[in-house]
Amino acid sequence: MTIRHDGLRVEWLGYAGLRLESPDGTVVYVDPGRYGTLTGEWRPDSPGVGHPEARDYRPEDGDLVLVTHDHHYDSDGVRRVAGEAATLVVYEAVYPPEIDRDVEDLDDLPYEVVRVGEDDDRLFGDAIVRSIPAYNEPDGPHTDATGDPYHPEGSGVGYHLTLPGRNAGDVTVFWPGDSDALEGHAELDVSLFCPPIGGSFTMDRREAADLAAAMDPDLVLPIHYNTFEALEADSGAFAADVAGRGVPVVLDE
Repeated sequence: MTIRHDGLRVEWLGYAGLRLESPDGTVVYVDPGRYGTLTGEWRPDSPGVGHPEARDYRPEDGDLVLVTHDHHYDSDGVRRVAGEAATLVVYEAVYPPEIDRDVEDLDDLPYEVVRVGEDDDRLFGDAIVRSIPAYNEPDGPHTDATGDPYHPEGSGVGYHLTLPGRNAGDVTVFWPGDSDALEGHAELDVSLFCPPIGGSFTMDRREAADLAAAMDPDLVLPIHYNTFEALEADSGAFAADVAGRGVPVVLDE
């Protein structure tokens, strides 16, 4: 399904993947691929969960492809969505040789690769890409059996995007990445908020709903849930919670 918001065409591709297309034709992908979501191989761990169906997806139309951290780097996914002249924006800590999956080195991909830090602002054509720190709090609920955060500070980022909207205006989109709800998130100027709600490794649906209420965006579209058992979430309850606080919300399942 395609969601339309302030001139943008938005689609959840499964797992953490997003496709954004602005009225001027700029196409941006965020964290595409993994778990067979773009190859047609994905199957849910539990029946009936809300999630985009797997498909053999290879449009190769992206102008920008953004990667938040190692867990979301999928070189095959990048190749499936990136256009011939695409720019690949990757957090500086992504290091393919140490990823425990079969992925290509960034230097082997046929695209311009731009590394970003934790708090960078970059202009790509008419798109502004701002990186935002993403991590789990050491004393928070999203830690492993040893008490270590699944995503320690410095391991990843989220992305705040400013894209051309309709009527010569801009529209802002925020994907926090694999992160807790952090201090400063609520202060961002966000029109479209795309939080993870799967819990376990990120904020859960209740934490995301609290953040949405504090942020007060124009629309909330949750992603990063129901891809596998550890990410299963009651998206209907999330939507009801957010809508009950007066914030518009939509599901793309």
